Amino acid sequence: MKITIENLDRTPVEEQKVEIVERKGIGHPDSIADGLAENVSKALCKEYLQNFGYILHHNTDECQIVGGQSQPSFGGGVIIEPAYILLVGRATALFNNKRMPIRAIAVKSAHEYLDENFRNLNAETDVIIDCKIWEGSQDLKSVYDPRRKLANDTSIGVGYAPLSETEKLTLQIERYININLRNNYPEVGEDVKVMSSRIEDKINLTVAIAMVDKYIPDANHYLSVKKEIAEEILDYAGKLTDKQISIAINTADDPERGVYYLTVTGLSMENGDDGSVGRGNRLNGLITPNRPSSMEAPAGKNPVTHVGKLYNITATRIAEDIVKSYDVKEVYVKMLSQIGKPITEPLTVGIGIVDGKIDSGIEEIVRNRIGKIHEIKDEILAGKIRVF
Repeated sequence: MKITIENLDRTPVEEQKVEIVERKGIGHPDSIADGLAENVSKALCKEYLQNFGYILHHNTDECQIVGGQSQPSFGGGVIIEPAYILLVGRATALFNNKRMPIRAIAVKSAHEYLDENFRNLNAETDVIIDCKIWEGSQDLKSVYDPRRKLANDTSIGVGYAPLSETEKLTLQIERYININLRNNYPEVGEDVKVMSSRIEDKINLTVAIAMVDKYIPDANHYLSVKKEIAEEILDYAGKLTDKQISIAINTADDPERGVYYLTVTGLSMENGDDGSVGRGNRLNGLITPNRPSSMEAPAGKNPVTHVGKLYNITATRIAEDIVKSYDVKEVYVKMLSQIGKPITEPLTVGIGIVDGKIDSGIEEIVRNRIGKIHEIKDEILAGKIRVF
């Protein structure tokens, strides 16, 4: 394992004049695709462990959502055409002469995920769930061995720390809307997106919130609730930062034309908005154009040997550990695997330090974290790690 540590000559994100950060909430179609893919993987893992004692080869990271058609209306509308969900991926179905009902397991887990997370969606009638998960290629299955733990892809993991103030704000605002405000305002749906634009010391929040029509009798009620929500978000944001904050909610609304962001289910996938795994948040829950990132989609990848999941988590943890132990402005970590090689032996680990001193202790942190990579599987199955 080659570990390279260097000082980076770059302006820390906090000191850059412009910073843009995005967070797609749990109800965004891309996040729903991520959530379904990850839930299917967890369900398969548990079935494999129960039946065979270890997790067999699978990757369910290709879920697609095709938006349906709805007719929202003040006081309550209707779903005209259900959204279509396609579960795609590869999973071992036959092992030791025992056949696993992998598609039934996947569909059941998808229904459970939708029922658990989206209170205004009827998973029996508002969506159609199709499953095309089947066996993988022989060459990839031959590489996979849960006991040898060989990387099943040549891939890149990227992580950084710490989060900037704007990044933290973006995460916390979405969570505040989707937890606190949604509990207090039934009108608020789960499909929330927060886009933060910081220009020097001013932050503009552009927020999209799918409003649930059956709780909104008329336009006046909609506008009143939107105003109240904006005031509550601004009040909450003021506790998180001293920077000047402005907010705009549902900017496509056009009251003169009778256009409002109304939905039947609180989800935009009901009316033409599609979703795919990997098109939304990176592993830390954010989309950050000011930062380097891996294009790997962690959701749905097996938690035993797929470096697209394991290396992104490990790289982030390495960066966080270095920030806790050293006086540095920023840390960036890049990790590269080779297919067929042990996941604990990455080909390359690159550590970039911004405004800090380098010593041998950093390499010790790297080796310690990589040595614990096998523990990630248990944390994922226990629900302790979110990957979007």
